[in-house]
Amino acid sequence: MFTNQYLAYESLSNGMKALIADLKTVCVGDNFKQHGGQSRAQRYDGNMTHMKVKDPGNVQTTSVHPLVRTHPETGRKALYIGGHVQHFEGMTDEESEPLIGFLKQHSTRPEFTARVRWESGTLTFWDNRCTQHFAINDYPAETRIMHRITVRGDTPF
Repeated sequence: MFTNQYLAYESLSNGMKALIADLKTVCVGDNFKQHGGQSRAQRYDGNMTHMKVKDPGNVQTTSVHPLVRTHPETGRKALYIGGHVQHFEGMTDEESEPLIGFLKQHSTRPEFTARVRWESGTLTFWDNRCTQHFAINDYPAETRIMHRITVRGDTPF
């Protein structure tokens, strides 16, 4: 599934846009919080024994990003929110949680989402600067081979 984060931002009230305009998020790509404190390598080793997954190694995954980012090519504003967001810079987890929860739920509303039905030969591209993606395990007992290429991005603003 994919979400359109341009639409998610644009549909917010003017008051909410003003409130979040300058917030920065502390993001952790390894997503320890949602997985009981386990690193990706630990999860892959213990939980994904049925899958062949390349160990990501010990990569630094913590970074700070603007919550509302401007796409460098389109000039449009988009929410940059998802499971990687831990808290707002300068705020505690407890202070950040209610607003992060609201924005995560808001950004994945059905009217902002599209679902790809995978078939042999399906090719999909997306831009992480203005979308979220979520893999759905809708192929039980089947083998799905996926090759992922990530292009080094720009500095968010």
